[in-house]
Amino acid sequence: MKISVKTISKLSYLLAGLLMVDYASAQNFTQQQQPFKGTVGKTLADSKESWNTNIKAPKGAPNVVWILLDDVGYGASSTFGGVISTPNFDSLAGKGLRYTNFHTAGICAPTRSALLTGRNHHYVHMGGFAHTALSAGFPGYDGRIPSDKGTIAEILRENGYNTFAVGKYGLTPDEDATDAGPFDRWPSGKGFDHFFGFLGSQTDQYKPDLVEDNAHVPTDGRNLNEQITDKAISYLSRQQKVAPDKPFFLYYAPGATHAPHQVAKEWSDLYKGKFDEGWDVFRETVFARQKKLGIIPANAVLPERNPNIKAWKSLSADEKKLYARFMEVYAGYLTYADNEVGKLITYLKTSKQLDNTLIFVIIGDNGASKEGTLNGDIDRASRLQVNEQENIQHNLDKIGEIGTPEGTQTNYPLGWAQAANTPFKYWKQDANAEGGTRNPLIVYYPKGIKDGGSIRTQYGHVNDILPTTLEYLGIKAPEYIRGIKQDTLQGTSLVYSFENASAPSKHLLQYYYIFGSRSIYKDGWKAEVYHHPDFTDLTKPHLDKAPGATNFDSDVWELYDLKTDFNERINLAAKYPDKLKELVALYDDQAKKNNIYPFIDWEDVIKGRIHKTDKPPVDPSK
Repeated sequence: MKISVKTISKLSYLLAGLLMVDYASAQNFTQQQQPFKGTVGKTLADSKESWNTNIKAPKGAPNVVWILLDDVGYGASSTFGGVISTPNFDSLAGKGLRYTNFHTAGICAPTRSALLTGRNHHYVHMGGFAHTALSAGFPGYDGRIPSDKGTIAEILRENGYNTFAVGKYGLTPDEDATDAGPFDRWPSGKGFDHFFGFLGSQTDQYKPDLVEDNAHVPTDGRNLNEQITDKAISYLSRQQKVAPDKPFFLYYAPGATHAPHQVAKEWSDLYKGKFDEGWDVFRETVFARQKKLGIIPANAVLPERNPNIKAWKSLSADEKKLYARFMEVYAGYLTYADNEVGKLITYLKTSKQLDNTLIFVIIGDNGASKEGTLNGDIDRASRLQVNEQENIQHNLDKIGEIGTPEGTQTNYPLGWAQAANTPFKYWKQDANAEGGTRNPLIVYYPKGIKDGGSIRTQYGHVNDILPTTLEYLGIKAPEYIRGIKQDTLQGTSLVYSFENASAPSKHLLQYYYIFGSRSIYKDGWKAEVYHHPDFTDLTKPHLDKAPGATNFDSDVWELYDLKTDFNERINLAAKYPDKLKELVALYDDQAKKNNIYPFIDWEDVIKGRIHKTDKPPVDPSK
């Protein structure tokens, strides 16, 4: 029988896979079930028992808490110069470190995958989302994190920690997200002992698509933020009762402040009248506060308002009333989220665990959201809002529903997104821009951080948090997890900067890519592309001229020196063409190494060219 080369290749590949499975099984045996070291005789009298003991963390090992908020702009919280009160974040920052040059991936699922694995988001197959309409059958986009790229929860559990997660997960494929599973890509399959929250990207805060462990469960009618906080405290208190010396890892990731902005009136009413002067005054006020706090350079210049956004003074009285109410609700929502974090911190303090808890707070998984349209959103999908005057009237008729359970899509207008991202130009989804990818980071550990209240300016990325945590705990990245050989980490530990504010940055290279927008950072220089057509072009035809066909080759690259121009005001592409050419070539190299190719943009998504289904067009704001 003649066997083709192609058939031989397939058989070789299959055999290699079988051998890998056998080898993994052997590794699993040596790690999980060590060889029997006792003696087996004919009777108990001439036999000797031998037991494997559970792995224990070193005595006194710190607890670890990661707090990740959703869709919060760089300039929203009072902790980083904003006018929205976040006293609990202020307190943690006052005794910890504030990192002002820290970055996310630009949108939620990519950020969360990079955070939990310590690797780039395309490298762990989360270039887009795990949602059916937002994933594609390529290594960088299928939305299925491979087992050889283990999570922080898997690592810490195998080092004697209990592991808990509450809130938004966002990394489970839609096809797996039923009570029938499979559950290997649910939080329980990625190392968490317990999970309580939602698996998707967005959920109603009063009627959430709620999951506990491996099953959907009913909600109790309270705001989801209260429920996840109470559940987190219950997990920790139960553990402390039976194993007070065992450390824990808690991943606390509320849906706040992602849409829908839903919060009790008592919180939004705190800001009655506070935003009547509008987004232009807001930006100027926050910019001045950021300079005073040392968050931004003293000689910084505020970028111009985006041309798609009207000057506040030019708006009608009805528009001002409507838009101010959207921002009052958002501000109340953020202060409420901070208050829930405060409850968690209070529990740790009263249970005498706070001083031995290493806390990371990332205020936003990307910049402030541009998905609320020019006019704000209350109860309709973004793609349905195409007539500005009709949108305004619809929202005015329902102004009382903003922030309530009836406001199932509530999100503020685009003008507030740029304001919340002060001092930057753009917003969520824009992987080319600092406004989309730069977020506040707080590191708190009173036992080990002696320079409390100070600022750090070292370049950091969300994939740095896992290696930072491991280094500080003295845990080596494992060669195997549950018998599966692990791939290398890509993040860079930030521990070197804890005690040295002037230490040079060690994270020197980082790519970004979200549905066409892209950039590359290299040692202070940044080349970037705002790709068209983007989501705004395709769903808001009244903003710009009708988009042309996608052409990545015609995209115009820009060049910035972030060492002297941190908020990307001065394009140096014409002045330094060789530097730009070098960085563009470097981007191509990173694209090949990290599975970024093929380029997929919003037009591909909205027109259903990937993961084809018979479902209606996607609304990316979900």
